[in-house]
Amino acid sequence: MVCNLLLHCGANEVPRQELSHVHTPAATHSWQPIPHDLLLKQVEATLPRYGMRVVNEAHGLSHDGNRYFGLLEIGNGSNHPDYSRVLGIRNSHDKRFPAGLVLGNQVLVCDNLSFSGEIKVARKHTSMILSDLPHLIDDGVCRLRNSWHEQDRRIERYQDCNLRDPVMHDLTINALDRGVICGSQVPKVLQEYREPRHDAFQPRTLWSWFNACTEVLKGNLGLLPGRTQRLHSLCDTHVSFN
Repeated sequence: MVCNLLLHCGANEVPRQELSHVHTPAATHSWQPIPHDLLLKQVEATLPRYGMRVVNEAHGLSHDGNRYFGLLEIGNGSNHPDYSRVLGIRNSHDKRFPAGLVLGNQVLVCDNLSFSGEIKVARKHTSMILSDLPHLIDDGVCRLRNSWHEQDRRIERYQDCNLRDPVMHDLTINALDRGVICGSQVPKVLQEYREPRHDAFQPRTLWSWFNACTEVLKGNLGLLPGRTQRLHSLCDTHVSFN
């Protein structure tokens, strides 16, 4: 599988070595930006301690290098054949969002990407970030390892949940109400669900509808974590997963 940042966010995909060339602004008494590659290296150094390794990666920069989003495909010897586990890494030099990690899945057949809300590490760029970040990353990676089984159970529940059309319509409107999708995307979700472009989503299940939504959501990786976390919440409620 190839992680494809361009497909999702429209930022400039860059080789990882370019991250070290991005200028980090000078700190102030209340704001301490950190280099993008420093955050990445600390995550990579933590993974082996928990039996994980990076098997694929992609990195993107936007807003003149001030915003970074990376994807690390994570292997641990027991990956699912239908989807891969990914870590999203985010950092900014323009105070737009904190440094952080978020757990995700990337569906192999279509490259659809979604993030769940269980593992989320975020740290504002305040004066103690450099001393706090290693502990926060270690804690996040530890919780990531412990959550993988839950992720598998969640997707199995989605795959086992058959949908009738009226229920699918209600879910789509609920997705609109919860800010998962916008009004112009409603017909696109319905089209993707009714005529899926991949055979894997032909079954009339919650998993098929979930992937119809994530197919439509491709386009802005900066907004994707929040939207797909709300999408997971909606689907979890539907199948009583907690």
